Amino acid sequence: MATASPSSPHEYPTRSSSFSDAIHPVDDVETQYDHDEETAGRGIGALYNIRSRTRSEADYTVINWDVKDPENPYNWTNSKKVLVVLIIVLLVTNSTMGSALPSMAMPNIAAEFHVTSRLQLPLPISLYLVGFVVGALIWGPLSEHFGRRNLTLATLGFLAIFTMACALAPSWPVFLVFRLICGIFAASPIAVVAGIMADIYGEPRTRGRAFAIFMATTVFGPLFAPIISGFVAPAIGWRWSFWIGLIWAGVTFVFTLFLPETFGPILLARRAAKRRKSDPASRIVAPRDLEKTDMSQLLTVVLLRPVQMMVSELIVITSCAYLAYAYAIFYMYFQVFPIVFRDLYGLSPGVTGLVYLPIGGGALLALPVFWYWDHVLYTAQARGAAWTKREEYRRLPLAILGGPMFVISLFWLGYTARTSISFVVPLLAGIPFGMGYLLIFMAILNYLTDAYEIYAASANSASSFTRSLFAVVLPLATRPMFENLGISGACSLLGGLSAVLCIIPFVFIWKGPSIRARSRFCIALKEQKEMALREELQRAEKQLK
Repeated sequence: MATASPSSPHEYPTRSSSFSDAIHPVDDVETQYDHDEETAGRGIGALYNIRSRTRSEADYTVINWDVKDPENPYNWTNSKKVLVVLIIVLLVTNSTMGSALPSMAMPNIAAEFHVTSRLQLPLPISLYLVGFVVGALIWGPLSEHFGRRNLTLATLGFLAIFTMACALAPSWPVFLVFRLICGIFAASPIAVVAGIMADIYGEPRTRGRAFAIFMATTVFGPLFAPIISGFVAPAIGWRWSFWIGLIWAGVTFVFTLFLPETFGPILLARRAAKRRKSDPASRIVAPRDLEKTDMSQLLTVVLLRPVQMMVSELIVITSCAYLAYAYAIFYMYFQVFPIVFRDLYGLSPGVTGLVYLPIGGGALLALPVFWYWDHVLYTAQARGAAWTKREEYRRLPLAILGGPMFVISLFWLGYTARTSISFVVPLLAGIPFGMGYLLIFMAILNYLTDAYEIYAASANSASSFTRSLFAVVLPLATRPMFENLGISGACSLLGGLSAVLCIIPFVFIWKGPSIRARSRFCIALKEQKEMALREELQRAEKQLK
């Protein structure tokens, strides 16, 4: 059967086993390969690179984006992209704020539900983070089936419902179950946001800057929560902390209604469906319509590969340990600050909530540092500097700066938190803490992406799993640790361990290339690149004949 004639420069006829060859002309193949790497490397979803290539022997006309197609998210106006980023910021702030919403209200919650065990007090935050772990495995892949927008609206709606359920919880066990479910749905924006960024920003440098803003918002969400619960719980009751969370979720939902669908394959599939409806005989399809998911490969990518990397890849093992430790300390602070500023200095719960703001200030100060380093790197790459060709030199200097700042902040807090010193002094330790924390994450996550490229989604999944696990477990030991060792002793222990871990970026710079040369995944990556290059050269030769 003859196919319809292509109606645009990017509609191509195809037959069964080689539709990907027909979709892209030779000039676009390298660009498409780069796009696939960028997509997989930012954890957009496990399904992207594991779809089998054909579903039928019939002939089709496969459509793709024109070079300047206005419906392609890459070609959207800057104002539309800014709107998307602002909505993402609201979504992430809403999700992460919920993680710490009970923090300053725990004495009131414990009193109402007659909770006497101190070991149970961290559970409302810990179970929310358990939900993050579960949700992160679900929402990323599902967003590629149902779209970013629809999935985000649905999960936000359920998050609002179960936030209301927390406000109405009749007992402690029921309250904990609702917190777990909230965490599962709250994980959706965090799991999908990297995909949205890659959907709308094709230029890596611009996307990196937008992603830095996103990372800063993940810090601010949990910092707003203690302020809310600190002022609200003693005055009008702890349940109002969750009613306010519900109101914020409702406001976020209204703004999210303006979020456009950003996932290109779904937009193309909708365009193809619209054309088929207007002309049923056209047999126009999008690439997505010819794909199917191999579930065995899905299980390998989503579950087994991250585990393999966690136990066999030295870079992944050490990076996961460093990020998980920093992330756990961040959530430990929701118990440490009440011990220091409420119990030691006698500040009210509301004022104690305000002492988290310097951490946010430090995170904001990390942004110009990141942008300055990005400018230095871009300038060096433009002039062909040899050092920019090494992944370690491109990313890890930020961690070399951030790691010592993180260590200093812990010792600063521990040795100045005493009644003979004004509470302002330990409060200011939050600035290097927030700055160091964000710089560490920016550097290590980018390094994992650069080092593992198409396997970076699995490396980042391993990192996400381990840091969420640490954030669940370590805060349970916070109060016993500070009661037994004292504030200075506990902070010294945490600072000492941080000092050991901050050596990791230095080791990567020193031995990174040799470690990667022995890495099974990096070797496979190199072989895949060489094979892809040979295939493209062969394809180009066939096109020229």
